Amino acid sequence: MKFPDKEPVVEFTHPMRSRYGETDRMGYVYYGRYLEYFEVARTEMIRSMGVSYRELEDSGVMLPVVHAEVDYKVPVLYDEEMFIKVMVFEVPSVRLRTYYEVTTAASDKVHAQGEVSLCFVDRESRRPCRAPESFIKSMQDGLKA
Repeated sequence: MKFPDKEPVVEFTHPMRSRYGETDRMGYVYYGRYLEYFEVARTEMIRSMGVSYRELEDSGVMLPVVHAEVDYKVPVLYDEEMFIKVMVFEVPSVRLRTYYEVTTAASDKVHAQGEVSLCFVDRESRRPCRAPESFIKSMQDGLKA
């Protein structure tokens, strides 16, 4: 997986701790959990911009995932403090492309990297639509902060 070769327009890091129920018999975080971690961090990034998924949905805009990819590098273990970094390299129009790096307090290595693309969709027609102006403005305002 290759990240864009430029500075992100938005970068947000969300701390989390791996829980026992998220690990396998080896004590490693189960591979499917990483997409859940990405979702939590993405939701908090959007919230930090002053918007919420609920507000988007209440305004008639859904944001389904249309592509997801994860590269696993080094396992995260039970009870490790993780830092899920979300990066956005371009202000979205119809598609929101988000990139992720998972690191831990115990290591300076990247444990996992990912990319998740979401599409703004009109709730009624279920057709792609442009990102709401309020979302774009919140993202741009977040860039100035």
